[in-house]
Amino acid sequence: MNVTSLFSFTSPAVKRLLGWKQGDEEEKWAEKAVDALVKKLKKKKGAMEELEKALSCPGQPSNCVTIPRSLDGRLQVSHRKGLPHVIYCRVWRWPDLQSHHELKPLECCEYPFGSKQKEVCINPYHYKRVESPVLPPVLVPRHSEYNPQHSLLAQFRNLEPSEPHMPHNATFPDSFQQPNSHPFPHSPNSSYPNSPGSSSTYPHSPASSDPGSPFQIPDVQAVAYEEPKHWCSIVYYELNNRVGEAFHASSTSVLVDGFTDPSNNRNRFCLGLLSNVNRNSTIENTRRHIGKGVHLYYVGGEVYAECLSDSSIFVQSRNCNFHHGFHPTTVCKIPSGCSLKIFNNQEFAQLLAQSVNHGFETVYELTKMCTIRMSFVKGWGAEYHRQDVTSTPCWIEIHLHGPLQWLDKVLTQMGSPHNPISSVS
Repeated sequence: MNVTSLFSFTSPAVKRLLGWKQGDEEEKWAEKAVDALVKKLKKKKGAMEELEKALSCPGQPSNCVTIPRSLDGRLQVSHRKGLPHVIYCRVWRWPDLQSHHELKPLECCEYPFGSKQKEVCINPYHYKRVESPVLPPVLVPRHSEYNPQHSLLAQFRNLEPSEPHMPHNATFPDSFQQPNSHPFPHSPNSSYPNSPGSSSTYPHSPASSDPGSPFQIPDVQAVAYEEPKHWCSIVYYELNNRVGEAFHASSTSVLVDGFTDPSNNRNRFCLGLLSNVNRNSTIENTRRHIGKGVHLYYVGGEVYAECLSDSSIFVQSRNCNFHHGFHPTTVCKIPSGCSLKIFNNQEFAQLLAQSVNHGFETVYELTKMCTIRMSFVKGWGAEYHRQDVTSTPCWIEIHLHGPLQWLDKVLTQMGSPHNPISSVS
């Protein structure tokens, strides 16, 4: 693609680099981004040549091309701020790139963004794009081997004596341990019995309990995961009143904010547009503080929530709580500027595969994992005077369509619950 004629006043170095620009990234912004980079690289001997080599020979090994890391890690180009490796991967490789969650460094990269070194590599061929993992189909037994003693539902019910009247609270990242090998924290030590490290948490398939038994092909129906058109829907509430229509997310990057854009942007759900005649002064004041709200990403089978608001957001995600060893109803506080993984498709797939051998009720219990509740500004739970999410002024409920549709297909194959019910029970 020859774009040099569009930039008659740019330097020869910028013109050459713009020759490798990809797709529909807006021309003026791309020019400014490349110009800013050239000014930094000219201070380093050989850096410009190394970048041109990487761009002209994408299949060949290349060295790191680095720039100094700023205080907050971001780079401002014109009126937009972003992470440098994301900016230049967007210019030269993937114009539709939305977030750093979509990128992983190659092993050969010595200065990846996540390493927090003084220099950061912006060589676009030192990063790869995260691909959604292929989830194995769930094998639903034709003849259930269900044992009520092993049911997940029974385990959840066994928690009732210690079940709190209101949710526990955790603050990210203070309540989370963060090992160096993983970008997001794993489970801290927890006395909660349903921790990911516990072998008794979610029972294994009965077929695997006797390694000495002869191998038999069970009578099963394979149910595959399918990616839906809309990966989630978002419903907005004020106290216990639903306000407005549901927002159906087709873009993998969605902003939920307090502003008033009326253009039906598929990337934004603007809560400031929604009216409610029953709104009180507390709700009005809270709405004014939502601001930039939350950025939701769906990347590689994982859902992330990034707090863009000046005030914290509060998230109740059973999938996230299971991963970290928290009580299922724990509410996690995400301060401004922080992001947290709130759902993992692969972990959900493993739980679903283990649950089908333990009955309809066990699988049905997983529907609770597919709904995530999130409040703005005001928290709820044991550490707050609001005990329930319906007592918070402004909150949203996120329904994850892919996992819900998968559950629906599995439950349809399973038939009906084992526990009998009647009109007088």
